[in-house]
Amino acid sequence: MLNKINILLILLLFSCNPQPAEQDEETTSERPARPPFIWSNATVYFLLTDRFNNGDPSNDRTLERNNEAAKLRNFMGGDIKGIIRKLHDGYFDELGVTAIWLTPPVEQIHGSTDEGTGVTYGYHGYWARDWTSIDPNFGDMDDLKELVKVAHDHDIRIVLDVVLNHTGPVTPEDSQWPDEWVRTEPTCTFENAETTIECTLVNNLPDIRTESEQQVELPEFLVAKWKEEGRYEEEMAELGAFFESTGHPRAPKYYIMKWLTDFVVECGIDGFRVDTAKHTEADVWGDLFALVSRAFEDWKAEHPEEKIDDAPFYMVGEVYNYSIGHGRNFPMGGGDTVDFFAEDFSALINFAFKYDVRRNLDSTYYAYSDALNNGPIKGHSVMNYISSHDDGDPMDLHRSMPKLAGTMLLLAPGAAQIYYGDELARPLFAEGASGDANLRTFMNWESLEGEGKDIFDHWAKLGRFRRDHPAIGAGVHRQLNPEPYVFSRTLGLDGYEDKVVVAMNVSGSLDVSEVFENGLELTDYYSGDKYTVSEGRINLNESAELVLLSE
Repeated sequence: MLNKINILLILLLFSCNPQPAEQDEETTSERPARPPFIWSNATVYFLLTDRFNNGDPSNDRTLERNNEAAKLRNFMGGDIKGIIRKLHDGYFDELGVTAIWLTPPVEQIHGSTDEGTGVTYGYHGYWARDWTSIDPNFGDMDDLKELVKVAHDHDIRIVLDVVLNHTGPVTPEDSQWPDEWVRTEPTCTFENAETTIECTLVNNLPDIRTESEQQVELPEFLVAKWKEEGRYEEEMAELGAFFESTGHPRAPKYYIMKWLTDFVVECGIDGFRVDTAKHTEADVWGDLFALVSRAFEDWKAEHPEEKIDDAPFYMVGEVYNYSIGHGRNFPMGGGDTVDFFAEDFSALINFAFKYDVRRNLDSTYYAYSDALNNGPIKGHSVMNYISSHDDGDPMDLHRSMPKLAGTMLLLAPGAAQIYYGDELARPLFAEGASGDANLRTFMNWESLEGEGKDIFDHWAKLGRFRRDHPAIGAGVHRQLNPEPYVFSRTLGLDGYEDKVVVAMNVSGSLDVSEVFENGLELTDYYSGDKYTVSEGRINLNESAELVLLSE
């Protein structure tokens, strides 16, 4: 149950009717200088490329994917060009987004499966067939390069979702990878590390033998494909150079690491979101990070005009059911634990946020801030979310409190993941759909012209405040008053200082003496009102459900 503060916040946010934010049409060169970027304060926009925006209708159907699929289980036309278009439109700038996480763009299986949920294609990107190609339904490598460049022009980073744990399913159109590459049994039982790693997640999802150091040859179907496409010699030469320079054996995991690293080499990808991280040996990720980190530094040195800054490569892991409360010791079952942060993960996805924050807002904020600034994961971070592509228990399934959800998420310590459409109350279910397909409806752009605009404006104000004030995600939390609820966040970093005060359900005079000195002019980044601190206080112009104060 929500505590009293949260109940008040629900009522107030539902009555909120802020004025629409104006579209920012400034060019990159005209935008004001931004504060230091910190991944712990990142606002990461997670989208399924196929479900976000259709920028090129000519690639809506490719590779003879002509079977009639179940509801929301076919390709629907979204592509990389569609993301680029929204970057040019300033959509992500207005929302305060600092990074875009997109689903794996690699070539998917050509066929479809029917495993009890109806005919399904690899529209989501997690069923790899060829890690060296972009799926034509999404675009091509030139599109991905352009996406990174345009994003960087907007001070937005690109995080690529990567899969090393498994291939795509076997279909009549798609051969199985050789036995020395994959296992097809047993199915995972999740009792301990072994039964979580050396197994298949589900039926017909071949598991890469990531434990193997044995040299293997390339699959015949992949060799034939490369020859047909006229790039066999180039690919083989690159593989030879890779294995000679790294000293790694030609084992399955190292082939895939090479192919994943190529996205950094070619495009300047800023980070990886690692899928199914707990389903491989943990040291696999340290090996991958060493390769991509070196590649990223080389890319920045070769493309100084295209990089955003000198921030290191970012890697966030999906360790299913990881909670910030686990610290550095994630239980794998049977007494086995793993410290994923020791394998160079910058952050882990925090599966507990949606539950923690609804129990008690301030105690959650305090506990998260303390863990990130003083606890065992100091120097690392977590990524909080309220909904996602495969979490069947989102915080607000029926979108009954979209503004409250945005407030809770975007003011939380740690990085924030916006799942596409959270900011427009995109439906998380559809009549006739089943399973996780419900979570993957096409982006409801039409809502921007109607009831979703008010919700979007609320998220956008919070997002821009968060972007411009790294103390929100990376600073130290302190409650200043329990009711009305008022808190501060402060950050000191290499000569940079940031202070904010957030108040909810307030009116009249507000005490800010513990954070701001007399005479300072403060801006409420929610209303746009200006105030001068006098005798440690400011006098609000009117009652407010949300006040976001800083210099």
